[in-house]
This record gives sequence, structure tokens and C-alpha cells, in this order.
Amino acid sequence: MTRRTKISSRAVALGVAALSVPAALAAAVAPAQAEQSGPSWSADLSAVDGDDVGVAVRDGELTLGSAERAGQGYLLLGERSLDRPVDRISARAEADVPAGAAVEVDVRGKTSDRDWTEWTPAGEALPASVTTVQVRVTLSATGAAPSVERVDLTADAAPRTRAAEVGAAAAPLTYRVFATREGLAGRTTANGHVIGNRDHFVALPSRRGLAPKNTGDYTVRLCRTDNSRCEYAPVWDVGPWNTMDDYWNPSATRQMWKDLPQGKPEAQAAYQDGYNGGKDEFGRRPANPAGIDLGDGTFWDGLKMSDNGWINVSYLWTGTGPTGVVNTSGSPLNLRAAPSTTAAIKGLAANKAKVIVECYVEGEEVTGPYGTSTIWDRIGPDHYVSDTYLLTGSDAPVAPKC
Repeated sequence: MTRRTKISSRAVALGVAALSVPAALAAAVAPAQAEQSGPSWSADLSAVDGDDVGVAVRDGELTLGSAERAGQGYLLLGERSLDRPVDRISARAEADVPAGAAVEVDVRGKTSDRDWTEWTPAGEALPASVTTVQVRVTLSATGAAPSVERVDLTADAAPRTRAAEVGAAAAPLTYRVFATREGLAGRTTANGHVIGNRDHFVALPSRRGLAPKNTGDYTVRLCRTDNSRCEYAPVWDVGPWNTMDDYWNPSATRQMWKDLPQGKPEAQAAYQDGYNGGKDEFGRRPANPAGIDLGDGTFWDGLKMSDNGWINVSYLWTGTGPTGVVNTSGSPLNLRAAPSTTAAIKGLAANKAKVIVECYVEGEEVTGPYGTSTIWDRIGPDHYVSDTYLLTGSDAPVAPKC
């Protein structure tokens, strides 16, 4: 039997360990909500639609969708515009949370018309001040499902101890990571995408970089170690091995395994070094050091891999600069070595991938979804795509000339 409790953003951010305790204890450890002077609102938990995964509303409460036992899902709330810049959203949930269940609230902010911060646990500072925010409420259970009656949100300005809002352009973080093929055609990913044959997407072992369904808000550039082939692909699933291992982040903000070097997945440390007793967060012994899973199309067609192996991964949302979203209505876009449709193919950019536009050149005239143009955008080293296949928000170049 569970009892309803109010959970502060501190407890929500801590996940299963904080929310699986009896209700009376949870209420005791959750600090009282401090008075806030910023905007406040209550989440519309009834707004379940096509961009949500595995949740439903029953008797006026948000719970897991298919059955009231075991599983995971989330409610993605609509964007909310605020009347002032903020860099922290605190949450307080009223919920029934049985043993083995969890309710987590994460927040992200829009830093420009098109770009989002990484998902951040409620109550923690966002990496930049923003006026548009989005909230995600994640429910999970190994047995009886939690049910959420209410989530109240408050925005404010958090004390800042780091230079988080530097305007200069920066290259995305890049690490050498062991990659495995995901497969699983016909299954559903963590963001609700149904995996197709030769599909183009990736999985990372943390929800902090999980793109909502049919978006490339979080996209990676994957390259063979000799750079002979690359692909730009959206992050649509969570895994392999772990689910709270945002290893690309520095230790100060890394969700778990804060004593590991930045860029080293926990599964790699467990497999190679016996870290955490040689086990992942679930107590399993990893069969390989993988820090990323690749959809079949990304694995076979984008990178032309024949077996699992090491690749270079760039986490594009950690960089800065103008961006564009690939629109091919399905098949991936060829990366060309020069601004011409006859130039050598260097790899692929998946549909919906969100790429950084480094600079532009004039080249062959091409007709695409966004008209006819001679503008070609360089989105990586010797990676050129026609501007007519990128949604950049402008018919004119959005980056300097190369």
C-alpha cells in the first residue's frame, strides 16, 4: 500500500532511491519549498499526446500507460515562455510512489530560436539563462506503477559559480567510444520511435541527451577512427548497459560515476578496469565496453562497419554556432567532399539530424525541399550538404563564407 506524498525537486532529481522510500520518510527528507519570486505554474498532466511515451491519465492522475505494473514512460510538456530570463526550474510533485518506482522531473531551456540546453534535473541550474523552457516528467517502475496527481513548477535565477554563458563559438565535445549495433527492428525506442529496417539513429546511456520523437534536438556526429566515413544521427534511445551515464559531461554535472574521467563510459571502465566491481548500474557484467548503440542503417550504411568497434563521437549539442535540421523526408542525405553532387561521398546525415553549420561556399545549383540554391553548407571536416536540404530558418547563408 502506498501513501501520497509531496516531493521536492531535490528528491525528484535523486530518482529511484529518493522516491522508493515510504511516503512518511520521503516527506521528511524533502525540504520545504523556499519562497520564490519567479514565475510559477502547475503542469497540465492531462496533455498526453503523440510526443509522449508510455504514459496515460487514469482517474485524473498521470501513470504508466500499458499496465499499472513495470515499465517506463514520460510526459513531454509543451514549451513555456516566461516573462523574464531564468536559469533554474524547481519542481514539487504530489504522487503515490510505490517501492521500486520513481518520478523524475527534468527541464531544458531554449538558448536561441532553434537550440536547446541538455535535459537537466529540476532544481539544478541550467547552463544558460533562458526565457523559454520545457519540462519532462518521467515515470518508471519495476513493480506497481507510480501515479502523479500534481506537479508545481517555479522558475528563478540560481547562484552561478561558473562562466556558463560565453558567446564565442565552441567545437562540440568529441570522444573515442566503443560502438555496438542495436538492431531490434520493430521495437520502440525510449522516445517512442518504432525502429525500422536499416534505421538511422543512436542510443546513449542517459536521458539527458534524448531527443523527443521525430526531432534531432540532440544529434551526434559519428566517424570511423580513420575518418573515412561519418554519419550525423539523432539520439532516439537510451543505452547500452546504463541509463544514467552522461559520460560526455564533466564530473561536476555527471549524473553518476563522478570519479571517472570525462569521456569514459562506465561500461568501458567496468569492462576494462573492473570499476564498480566490473558491473553496470544494474549489477550486470558488461559483455563489451560500449558507450553508444547504433541503428542498423547508421552501422552498416553510414559508417560501413562490419563488426562492433571504436569510433569517434561528437556530441553536437555541446558545441555552438548556427544550426540546421536535415529534411530528406526519409532517406539520409549524402555528405559530399566538395559542393557538388558528383563529389566523393564521405558518409550520411540522417533525416531530422540537427547539425552545426560551420561555413558556406557557392557550388552546384541544387533543388531540394527548401527551393533551388547554389549555397552549400559545410557541417564538418570536408562534409558539404546543399543548403536546400537544411532547415536553417533563412534562405540566406547563416554562417560565414568558408
